[in-house]
Amino acid sequence: MITFFISLAILLIGYFIYSKLIERIAGIDPQRKTPAYTMNDGVDYMPLPWWRIFLIQFLNIAGLGPIFGAVAGAMWGPVAFIWIVLGSVFAGAVHDYFSGMLSIKHKGLSITEIVGIYMGKGTKQFMRLFTVFLMIIVGAVFIMGPAKILADITPDIATMTFWVWVVFAYYLLATMLPIDKVIGRIYPVFGFALVFMAVGLIIALFVKGYHIPELNAANLQNFHVNADDFPIFPMLFITIACGAISGFHATQSPLMARCVTNEKYGRRVFYGAMITEGVVALIWAAISMSFFGGIRELNEVMTANEGNAAFIVNEISNSLLGTLGGLLALLGVVAAPITSGDTAFRSARLIVADFMNFKQGPIKNRLLVSLPLFAIGFLLTQIDFSIIWRYFAWANQTLATVVLWTISIYLLQERKFYWITLIPAVFMTAVIVTYLLLAPEGFSLSKDIAYPVGIIAACASFLSFFVYQKRYVAQPAFVTVKQKNPSK
Repeated sequence: MITFFISLAILLIGYFIYSKLIERIAGIDPQRKTPAYTMNDGVDYMPLPWWRIFLIQFLNIAGLGPIFGAVAGAMWGPVAFIWIVLGSVFAGAVHDYFSGMLSIKHKGLSITEIVGIYMGKGTKQFMRLFTVFLMIIVGAVFIMGPAKILADITPDIATMTFWVWVVFAYYLLATMLPIDKVIGRIYPVFGFALVFMAVGLIIALFVKGYHIPELNAANLQNFHVNADDFPIFPMLFITIACGAISGFHATQSPLMARCVTNEKYGRRVFYGAMITEGVVALIWAAISMSFFGGIRELNEVMTANEGNAAFIVNEISNSLLGTLGGLLALLGVVAAPITSGDTAFRSARLIVADFMNFKQGPIKNRLLVSLPLFAIGFLLTQIDFSIIWRYFAWANQTLATVVLWTISIYLLQERKFYWITLIPAVFMTAVIVTYLLLAPEGFSLSKDIAYPVGIIAACASFLSFFVYQKRYVAQPAFVTVKQKNPSK
């Protein structure tokens, strides 16, 4: 229990202290008009209250990530607390903050276009295709999951096919309509429900006397039932994504960047939402490790249910909160993925519109972009995702790594303190390369090969950054600016 409260305290300190340092490094201008005003189109660009944007951002980036990812990550034991806390404060929240603020700086552009500005046209073209496909996969999978759950609880009323069409119809409305019509109204309610559920569960856990494992020398080990096949590095850092750092967030921050009314709210909305998600992940990891009697018992239950985190969530919610818990679990297990799926399709629409320079004010233009995306998404729902979805976790963290490198280059070009993103970028490079080489869905190589190559890749990227720095500083434009501004 001591470990839990220390972890919670670090997350809060991260928001109240470290985020202010990040904001100072970013250099905000509260007097500068944001795209919500300068580009207001009544659809995607429009001013919204910061608290509403915060709740929308939180639900956009959360989905099932801080719940299912944390439940699965708890199988490794208390070491998961370290990644949730340090990942959220020093990597995920910084990643999300700059994703949003750079979008504000560049007139609300999608993350793929921002990557192109700082990483070059070749990277931009690749990231356009990579990110759009990733968003369609997210949207399609988050149709099938909720549809199956709804079909199971309404067997005599509607089939799974019926619910697929219902979810699709909602997705179409949420993607096409102005952001304040659907997303702006219902997301804050679901976002509040997700936080309320997590807080209610942890209070119930304490009241009923459950013991949360401590992070000490004895517990600083790999508790995973298949420890040899699932080493802490890199598997834990891929499994717990949304509760620490997730590339999906970088696709969502620009959605809200188009609605922020003042740059000073960026810290509350982008950094704050990620810290809130970290708190939710911390709670679910703690509950999962303690509810069934311990970490080994959690592994046994997960193994018996073939890794089905939804079973764990329902069992915990109904046991600790009763009828109310069942209702909140339904909101979490059904509404959360749906609300991530619709914003995934919305992000895909905006990314395509950005690189086509296709204005999204007229509904005809939105239809022309959206319908092909939904057609692809519907086709994907007809095939087995058990193999495809295994690649999503790696692709998600790969996107996060690319964005971290993009932010590092931006900070370098602006002559700002780039170490705040350079260190996480190097670490995540080691994670994704090692995972790709080691994982069954990757090359299935031995640790003796995967670990050294992952470290070499991280070191090579680190050195390449400083080679770029040396060349950039030597450019005439940089020298001229420096001479005119000797203080810089």
